[in-house]
Amino acid sequence: MTTKRNASVWPLLGLAVALLVLARSGRPWVEFDPPQQVVTLNPKLGVHTRLTDEVEPIKVQRTFRMVREMGAPWAVEYFLWAAHEPSPGVYDWSHADLVVDHAVNQGITLIARLGYVPEWARPAQATHLYLDEAGYDAFARFVAAFVGHFRGRVKYIVVWNEPNLSQEWGYRTPDPAGYTELLRRAYQAAKTANPDVRVLGGALAPTLAPAGSEWAFNDLDYLQGMYDAGAAPYFDLLAAHSYGWIFDPDEPPSADAVNYRRVELLRDVMVRNGDGAKHIIITEAGWNDHPRWTKAVRPAQRAAYTVRAYERALSQWPWVDAVCMWAFRYPRPAGTYQDYYTFVNEDFEPKPLYLTVQAYATGTLAGVDAR
Repeated sequence: MTTKRNASVWPLLGLAVALLVLARSGRPWVEFDPPQQVVTLNPKLGVHTRLTDEVEPIKVQRTFRMVREMGAPWAVEYFLWAAHEPSPGVYDWSHADLVVDHAVNQGITLIARLGYVPEWARPAQATHLYLDEAGYDAFARFVAAFVGHFRGRVKYIVVWNEPNLSQEWGYRTPDPAGYTELLRRAYQAAKTANPDVRVLGGALAPTLAPAGSEWAFNDLDYLQGMYDAGAAPYFDLLAAHSYGWIFDPDEPPSADAVNYRRVELLRDVMVRNGDGAKHIIITEAGWNDHPRWTKAVRPAQRAAYTVRAYERALSQWPWVDAVCMWAFRYPRPAGTYQDYYTFVNEDFEPKPLYLTVQAYATGTLAGVDAR
């Protein structure tokens, strides 16, 4: 009887020891899938995930598994400088490793958006998006550390997000020359760490802000301001945001309208500045189907518009490498119109949009005019 009891206890003790070792090592207790590949009819199809505060490894894995199963080989994810460098020169990659490794495991090409300033790199009481020139070198060092750590796993990085909006620029007046200087230092640091990394600049918000506004800077004028400041050598691709609002994805672009094809006007700015050989990745885009938001469309419209937007990039925009729609899933409800941008809800229940895009990517779509 004693021998039997010991035989049943030892496996439990072994499991307890293994769990303790894993906990101390910081490695997540979740088994990776065998290496996967995305099967899709549209290699430009992508989404923007939202895993910055998703703490459960199994949910990170499930997110990228569902992204793959939808037929999306691209994903953008936000990596917080403040989380990964809590004090100068001290790095914590545990959560970033979790996210990156599961994306790679599912066969997804990850685009890392970098930003969010730690307290030690900004003035007291300043917002987490405030970074003046005194902190540019610190950010560049973080970029180099990130690129070096993820060499071979992350090929694309985005430097900052929507710097043409005052809110995203630390509530300062948007400044294309200031952003260009930040981009220059980050680009040089990234290339030193890994010459093969691809640096995306811009990530501009589409806006019709008038000249001189303290709150926003027209994206077309801002991009020209970047070129005037000498930005051309310091980004390999342009990151663009291309929301549709209430407009059909075929609505022609116009300087006085925000619609999906406004990205063509950004492309025109690039061509005029002799930068037409560069490509664009759309790192945010999409439609919203909130029942009462004035810039929303009906759910059926949203599904049809999204599919047609992906198809336009594939068939008509050779200069666009990927379209990453906002946003795949939030870890918890926002409680606002933002919830109506997602593809699946917080419990991973697919919305009709997810199922429609999945059918499109797998060639089984019926009942939606994708063209």
